[in-house]
Amino acid sequence: MAKNVIITKTARKKLVQARAGIISLPKIVGMAFGSGGVNSKGEVVPPTDNQTTLTAEMYRKKIDGYSVLSDTSIRYECTLTESELAGKSISEIGLYDANGDLVCIKTFTAKGKDDDIQMTYTLDDVF
Repeated sequence: MAKNVIITKTARKKLVQARAGIISLPKIVGMAFGSGGVNSKGEVVPPTDNQTTLTAEMYRKKIDGYSVLSDTSIRYECTLTESELAGKSISEIGLYDANGDLVCIKTFTAKGKDDDIQMTYTLDDVF
């Protein structure tokens, strides 16, 4: 998996419980966007697997869809419209499941979101 991307402990707990038949695994339904992926110097802060939220979550949106990249990798995609998060800087994203739990988090350098463009974010779920 790429640097600064983690699968949360919450997700791993659900995976082992689903394998045992204790629960049904909820599907990934959306992407969360935040501004807490960098420190005050603008340096990327790696997420931790203990996180249950983004550091500074601003918005959640249903995913546009996904692409199967391989037997062990799926790419999820989510597009912000012109008005969504306009004027904000985004430096962290996460995938959340049907229960609202974050299952994957990625941090990166801050990207400014203008009010006259759409921005599409992708996040690969890799095992």
